[in-house]
Amino acid sequence: MEKWLILLLLLNTACRKADITQYVDPNIGGVAALLTTKNPTVHRPHSMIRVYPVTKPGLSDRYLSDKIYGFAVNMPAYRMGHVSELMPVPGEPGVSKTGNASLYDHDQEEVHPWYHRVWLEDHEVMVEWSTTGRAVIYRFDFQTDTCGKIIFRAARNAAFSFKDSVSLKGWEEFQGSRQYFYADFSKPMDQYGMFEEETIFRDRMEISGERSGAWASFGNLQDPIEVRIGISYINEDQARENLLRETKGKSFKQVTTESHRIWKEALNRIRVSGGTKKQMRIFYTSLYRAYERMVDISEYGRYYSGYDKQIHQDEGRPFYVDDWLWDTFRSQHPLLSILEPDRQADMVQSYVNMFEQSGWMPGFPQFYGDFPAMIGFHSAALVWDSYQKGITHFDVKKAYQGLKKNAMEATMLPWRTGPMCSLDSFYLEHGFYPALPADSLETIQMVHGFEKRQSVALTLEHSYDDWCLAQLARALNEMADYKYFMERSLNYQKVFNQETGFMSPRMANGAWVEPFDPTLSGGVGSRMYFAENNAWIWTFNALHDIPELISLMGGNDSFTQRLDALFNEPTGIAKWQFMGQFPDASGLNGMFPAGNEPAFHVPYLYNYAGKPWKTQRRIREIMDMWFDDSPLGLPGDEDGGALCAWYVLSAMGFYPVTPGTGLYAIGSPFFKKIQIFLPDGNTFTVRARNCSKQNKYIQSARLNGAAFNRSWIRHSEITAGGTLELEMGDRPNKDWASAPGVYGELLLLNNIDKL
Repeated sequence: MEKWLILLLLLNTACRKADITQYVDPNIGGVAALLTTKNPTVHRPHSMIRVYPVTKPGLSDRYLSDKIYGFAVNMPAYRMGHVSELMPVPGEPGVSKTGNASLYDHDQEEVHPWYHRVWLEDHEVMVEWSTTGRAVIYRFDFQTDTCGKIIFRAARNAAFSFKDSVSLKGWEEFQGSRQYFYADFSKPMDQYGMFEEETIFRDRMEISGERSGAWASFGNLQDPIEVRIGISYINEDQARENLLRETKGKSFKQVTTESHRIWKEALNRIRVSGGTKKQMRIFYTSLYRAYERMVDISEYGRYYSGYDKQIHQDEGRPFYVDDWLWDTFRSQHPLLSILEPDRQADMVQSYVNMFEQSGWMPGFPQFYGDFPAMIGFHSAALVWDSYQKGITHFDVKKAYQGLKKNAMEATMLPWRTGPMCSLDSFYLEHGFYPALPADSLETIQMVHGFEKRQSVALTLEHSYDDWCLAQLARALNEMADYKYFMERSLNYQKVFNQETGFMSPRMANGAWVEPFDPTLSGGVGSRMYFAENNAWIWTFNALHDIPELISLMGGNDSFTQRLDALFNEPTGIAKWQFMGQFPDASGLNGMFPAGNEPAFHVPYLYNYAGKPWKTQRRIREIMDMWFDDSPLGLPGDEDGGALCAWYVLSAMGFYPVTPGTGLYAIGSPFFKKIQIFLPDGNTFTVRARNCSKQNKYIQSARLNGAAFNRSWIRHSEITAGGTLELEMGDRPNKDWASAPGVYGELLLLNNIDKL
C-alpha cells in the first residue's frame, strides 16, 4: 500500500477517535431568554436516569441560584421536576431544606454529560456524580473527619425504609405512578432516622407520607462516602437489581470512564471541522441535548407502562417514553432517523404499544401516561416520516389503526385528550375550527381556560397531520381513506383570508373575525386563534402544501416579499409589552421568533420561491445572533431536544421543512467539513469550501461529483453516503437553484392531488 494512503487512513482514524466531548458544556442555556431554563443534566444517551443539582425552588434561571439545596435522584419526566433528592451536611444539623442549602461557585465546578463535580462552600463538601442507564453514583468528600449526615427527602407522597446499616429503599409518587429507588452506602451508618416536615425521629426504620424523608449519619470520614442509587418504575427489588447489574464490581472512576466512552461514541457520529471553537461548543452541546430523549425505560426484559398501569414483557425491544411531539417531530426525530434509525423504529413501536394499552395515540408520552399538551396529533408525522424513510420495523397496520382513531374520534382541543366535543364535530362537517370574536365568553366547558381554542392553529396543524395520515393510507392501499384525508389536508385553505393575505379566524357562521390585527389579536400568545405566536408566523404553517401556499399568496415574488416583511415587521407596541403578551416569541427578528417551534422552518421557505440565497443569509443571521456558548446561549425554550436539533441540522447545512417528504431544504453550513458516520458504515460528507462568516452564500454545488442545482436534498441521498460539495462566497449567486421548475418534483413528492 502506498505510504500516502496509509498516512491518510491513520489520520482518518485519529480524527474519528479524537475527543470532541471537550466541546460539550451543559451550562450553555442555563439562563432562559424569557421562560424556561436548561438543567446541566448528567445522563447517558436516552437513559432512564437523569440527574442535576437542585437549586432554588421556583427560580427559573437555575444557573443564577446562589445555593444548591440538594441533588436529584432522577428527573422522570422532562422539565417536570425531580423525584426525591439527597444532600450531604456536616455535623448534626437539622433536616431543613433551606437551612441545609449551601453556597456554590460555577468557577469551582466541572460539568460534563457523564460527570459533574461541585464544591459546597458552606459545608466544605466536594460532591461528584456519574450515571449508568438506571443508576447514579454520588460521591461525597467531607473535609472533616468528625461527622457527616446524608439527608434523603421527597416533595410528594413517599415512603422510606432502611433495610440494614448500609441500605435504604423507598418510592415517591409522580402523577399517579411511582418511582422506586434502592440506595447502598459505601460504609455502615452510625446513626439513622426519619423525619416529616422538620420533625426528626431517631432510630426509626421507616416512614411514609407527604414531605417525609430519611437521614443517616457517619463518623470517621477519612474517605469519601459513596451513595449508589438504582431506580425502577416496577418495584424496589427491581431498583436493587438495576443497581447491581450496572455498578457491582465497578469503581466510581470506571463508571465515569464508561459513561465518557459512551458519550464519545455518540457525539462522534457527526464530525465537524473548519469552524470556530465557539461554534464547536454550541454544536456539540446541542447534539448532546438532542440525545436526551426519548427515554428507554425497559428494565432487563420488563417495563412499567403508565398507559394501563401494568408491568409488561418488552419482548426484546426497549420501551421508550418522554417525548413532546409538537416540538420533536420537526427536528429531533428527523435527526435521530439519520443517526439512529433502528432506535427510531423502537420509538415508533413504543407509540404503537401505548395505543394498544390506552386506546389512543399519545402526543406527549411520559412514563406515567400521556401528558395532554399543545395541539395536533403529530404521531401521524412521526409514523409517516419514519415509514417513508425506510424505517419500517414496527407494526405499521396497528399504528395506522391508532392514527385513524385519533383523527376520527379524538378531540382537537388544546391541552385536552379524550373523545370529541361539539367543536370537533363542527370541524368534521365544515373543515375549520370555529373561533369566537375577541372578548367573547367561552361557551364550551371543555375548552381550556388559559389555552383557549387556538382555532386557526388547530386547523393548520390538523391539515398537515391529515396529509401525513393520507400518505400512510396510500402506502397501505387504503385508497378511500387516502382520498378522504387528502381532502381534509386542504382545510388550511379555509382559514386563509385572500383579502388580508393572512391565516385568520372564522366564526361558526363562516364570517371572518373582525376587527383582527395579525400582530396582536387573540390575547396572551394569541391563544384564541393561534398557539404561542401570532398570524405572521402561523400564516406560513401549511407545511405539507408549500407550493400551493405560494400560489395563494400571489406567486414567488409576492411570497418572497411576505417573508421579507415577516423578518422586518415591528411589534406595534413597546417590545416589553409585546413580550408580555407573547412570552414564547423570544429571539425576535421582526415577527420571526428564533426560539419557538412554529418558526423553525420559515427561514428555509425562500428556497421554495426560487430565492435560496435569501435562506442562506437568514439562517446565518439567526444562528449568529441568537445562539451562543454561554449560559444565555439559547434563544428560547429548549423543548426536549427540538431547538438544539434545529441548530445541529442547520449548522450542517440542511433542514426537514416538511417531515414526511424525505426532503431537506439546504441552507448555509457553519463548518468547512461535516461528516455523518451512518449506522451501515457509510459516510455522508458536506464540504463547504471557503466557508467563513462572510462566505455564507452558495456559489455552486456538486453531489458525488455531479453538478447539483437544487436547494434540497433527499434523505436517501444522505443515508446512501457520498459527498455534497458547496463552493461558498461572500456575494449571493442568485442563479443557483433558482429555476421555478425545481419544485415540480417537490409537488409530486408531496402527493398533493388536485381532487
